[in-house]
Amino acid sequence: MEKLSFDDYSPAEMEKRVEAACRSKAKLSLLSLLMLALLAGIFIAIGAEFYTLVVFDSSLSTGLTRVLGGIAFSSGLILVLVAGAELFTGNCLIMMGFASKAVSYKHLLKNWGLCYAGNFAGSMIIVFLMYLTNQWKMGNYMLGAKAVLIAADKVNLTFLEAFSRGIMCNILVCLAVWLCFSARSVISKVAAIVFPITAFVASGFEHSIANMYFIPMGILLKQNDAVLNVIYQTDPSASLGRLNVEGFLWNILPVTAGNIIGGAIMVGLVYWLIIVLPERLKSKRV
Repeated sequence: MEKLSFDDYSPAEMEKRVEAACRSKAKLSLLSLLMLALLAGIFIAIGAEFYTLVVFDSSLSTGLTRVLGGIAFSSGLILVLVAGAELFTGNCLIMMGFASKAVSYKHLLKNWGLCYAGNFAGSMIIVFLMYLTNQWKMGNYMLGAKAVLIAADKVNLTFLEAFSRGIMCNILVCLAVWLCFSARSVISKVAAIVFPITAFVASGFEHSIANMYFIPMGILLKQNDAVLNVIYQTDPSASLGRLNVEGFLWNILPVTAGNIIGGAIMVGLVYWLIIVLPERLKSKRV
């Protein structure tokens, strides 16, 4: 019988909870995994839409505006972790279960691949629904203009910039997920999520699943003449030439690779080496 406790879980206990979660994820049916991945894409896209709404007409300093936007974006991961969904970037922590041989490489790749596809589909659902709402016309098309400029900034990153920002992003996302495994209550989970996610958003790091909303939304709104007029009136030097499908792929590929390294290697594998490997080596010596 588990001992009743109100204290947060220790790192060693957290690792065991991660392994148990990895086993559960490996046992998910194809339909369940795809539906949960679809939900995660929807949730993160909602967080991205909320971010855009919060920052588009802010008169605060750049830093404070980004902090407020980061808090708003945190709602996406809160929905994923509290309501329950399968997010590719957070599931990079399955590397801990793989290192412990709790899941096979086939289960690892299956989860990542299907989550990625489902997350993209969920994001695209929100792109089209938000387009149909016409809320991007808010502020005399300023909201739509901001969405286009956010997307343009992303596709204009160099490969190395996108890759390194992807690494930094998923270090913080997976740390948020890792911290949630210490929590016993919803309030504790929310507190664990908000600060790392706000840090990654405010710092301008790159999240592959969020970009599945930001960039397609920018591409879609770029086709509207009223939005373009606002952009060129407020920012004549705006560079929109790469805001297309090719530019989307130019961003998403290095960001995804960076997300995998940041989450799977620099969080999942590192904590496995710190917590699990020493115990196994100790047990072998005994």
